[in-house]
Order: sequence, then C-alpha cells, then structure tokens
Amino acid sequence: MEKVIVTGAAGQVGRQLVARATRRGLAAVGHNSAEFDITDPRSVRAGITPGSVVINCAAYTAVDRAESEEAAAFALNEAGPRLLAEVCAEVGARLIHISTDYVFAGTSDAPYEPADPPAPKTVYGRSKLAGEQAVLDALPTAQIVRTAWVYTGAGTDFVTTMIRLESERETIDVVVDQIGSPTYSGHLAEGLLDLVDRPEAPNVMHLTNGGQASWYELARAVFESVGADPDRVKPCTSEQFVRPAPRPAYSVLSDAAWVGAGLLPLPQWREGLQAALSERGEIGR
Repeated sequence: MEKVIVTGAAGQVGRQLVARATRRGLAAVGHNSAEFDITDPRSVRAGITPGSVVINCAAYTAVDRAESEEAAAFALNEAGPRLLAEVCAEVGARLIHISTDYVFAGTSDAPYEPADPPAPKTVYGRSKLAGEQAVLDALPTAQIVRTAWVYTGAGTDFVTTMIRLESERETIDVVVDQIGSPTYSGHLAEGLLDLVDRPEAPNVMHLTNGGQASWYELARAVFESVGADPDRVKPCTSEQFVRPAPRPAYSVLSDAAWVGAGLLPLPQWREGLQAALSERGEIGR
C-alpha cells in the first residue's frame, strides 16, 4: 500500500484529502505548516519517505496580500515546492503539486487547456507558475494539478461568507463579470486521490467541478439552496469592487487532459455545492 503524505493538511483541500484517504483505506498522514515546513530542508527530508506519494497543498494563498509580500509568496510557492521535488527525486517518492488558474491571464473566451501559454497578472499567479516550473525542473515525473475557485462550505470561504451575509443583510452585491468553475474541496480531493493510482497520467492537468458560473450566479445558488430569495443577491462589476490583485475575468479550466488520461471528471458545480451544503446541514434550512 502506498503511503500518502499531505502537506498543508490544515487547509481546506488538505483536510479533505486526509479524511477521504483514510476512508479509502489508504495509509495517509497529514502535516500542517507548523510541523512540516516545506521551505526547511531538514523538515522536508525528515517527512518524506521512499515510495510515498506526496500531495502538496501547502501554499501562500493570500492573493491580495501577496502584492506587498512578494518574497513570502515566492518562498512558499516556488522555493518550497522546489525543495519538495528535489527531496522526492532523492528518495524515490512521487509528487502531486496543486496549482491554480491564476497562472493564466484570464482573458480567454474558452476553457484553458494545460498547454495554453501562461501569463499571470498577479504576484500570487507568478509565484505559483514559478513553483510549477521549479517542480518539473527538479522532478520531471511530478504531476501538476491546476484548480480554481475552491471552497469547502466552512471557515471563511466564499460559500460560507454568503451564508453568513444572507442572515445579516437584506441584500448583497456580488461580482457578475468574473467567470470560473466553483469547485468543492471534497470532490477535488477525491479526484486527487484517484490520481495517486495513475503515475502515468500527464505532467500537467486541470481539475475543477464541471460547468461555469460567475460569483453572482454562485451566490444566488447558495441563497436558493438555503431557502432564501436569490433576488436579494444584486450584480455588480469588478470596477465597483476593486482589489489590490486583479482577479481573472475568465478562469474556466478544461479537464480534457484529465478525462483523456482515463480519470473520472468531477461532478457539475451545482452538485458540488449541494454536497458541500449537505455536510453543513444547510439545505432546506
């Protein structure tokens, strides 16, 4: 039985991976950043064993703050993954590295394929792209999985925030001109665990829930699912909601390479939302 080592296990995808790997009967161990620092050679060498499969969920994900903390973003998103890849190469371990839609410019009008030219517009996106390149340079057999718009329905993610605001405000304004594929972390984790058994799959693939939506459409779907009036969600534009780091206008990722490798596609995004809210007990509240 292969041992699955999850870094960044305190994050939303990492937590799901450890829990679902255990349900599958896999020998899984999760490490949070306090106990497994991916930028510390001693920590990494102590934590990776020969023959294991490392799934790297550790990352600097504060997209706006990265604009003023570039060194910190590159340390976690480039230097750390490079070190993981180097140690995996040394000891004979596999590496599955999670990346992001932010490596693209977000100006397309068709779903991005893995081979499409990257053109990140933010520090976060540049740091993640640098991490991809560093991983493949150090370990050409590594697998990069780009995903987007991930939520769990817990903590402070978008779905949870919409549920909270529904109970606090009569109406809310949500951006309508950013399009992506909302992705439930539980479904993403299941796909990543399927990949554990497929070392021959391509080096770079995309994986999200199916279909596409704007943040506005996702917010309306959340309201509907919890029994609230979706018309209380009002559309606004990105120009009305300026952030330090510009968000991609279009970040839908194609899963053609994933499916072409014989891996199962994830369910449609509305199914993902229902699954997440079912775990919260929010449907038909």
